[in-house]
Amino acid sequence: MDAASLQALFTKPYGAPGPSAEQWRALYDAAVHFQDPTQEHHGIDAYLKAQEDLLQRCDDVLLKPGAIAITGATAFVEWEMGLKIKGVEFIYPGATRLLLNDADKIVDHRDYFDFVGPTFGPVPVLGGFVRWLYRRFVS
Repeated sequence: MDAASLQALFTKPYGAPGPSAEQWRALYDAAVHFQDPTQEHHGIDAYLKAQEDLLQRCDDVLLKPGAIAITGATAFVEWEMGLKIKGVEFIYPGATRLLLNDADKIVDHRDYFDFVGPTFGPVPVLGGFVRWLYRRFVS
């Protein structure tokens, strides 16, 4: 596992296809654990289904990597994800922590990002409430 392979995996411009199942399987262990703020899955087949479901729910998906750091069996990738849904673009900045096994395959994939703010912040009335709620927690 190196920065170039992670950069390729975390790069998907709008209009381009996502990684193929073969690309995922080349880097992910069959027993991979995946978790993000909205879901949790165990096993490569469940992970692949989650990725396919995301692509099916959206009109288009963007994934743009930023900083990449690898230390021993742990890798971090900073990224920006864009989701176009019914003509509206939602932007989610985030980061991923990956744990590698002895075969250099990903056995644990954890995404960290704010789902609520970018999703509901732009919505009239609800967005105002979300911003008010966030201010209450950080003020």
